Amino acid sequence: MPLTQSAPFSEEFRVQFSSTRRGARLARLLAVEQLRSWGLPFDAAAQVVAELASNAVQHGRTPGRDFRLVLRRPTPEVLRIEVTDTQGALLPATGRSLPACAESGRGLLLVEALADRWGVTSGPLPCKTVWAELAIPDDGEEAAAWIR
Repeated sequence: MPLTQSAPFSEEFRVQFSSTRRGARLARLLAVEQLRSWGLPFDAAAQVVAELASNAVQHGRTPGRDFRLVLRRPTPEVLRIEVTDTQGALLPATGRSLPACAESGRGLLLVEALADRWGVTSGPLPCKTVWAELAIPDDGEEAAAWIR
């Protein structure tokens, strides 16, 4: 009897968007539809995509250059969200305190609260990728908590 080897689990969704508010909104909408097609809860992930895409448009924009969204499931238990922009020299500021009256600047705090891990990868020049990983619950009770 021949031995067969199963392919490693992996699912990926990759799209480029214009670096506009409309592009950021479309990234969130398409991410939700992709997560639905994979049968995953999507509320927390949609918020993370919205924040990272918004940051790519607001802080990582180079005129005429797009940003890229990647949703990846390297294993059945992990969802990795990656947003790549073309401003590799501008790294996200974290851990800074904001005045109570500040109207913006809290997006990465939301990402930090929703994601199990997140970070920034530099390159290829002139790009950077801000990524977040969320654990995918394996039963209905945990899934309800993941949706928040």
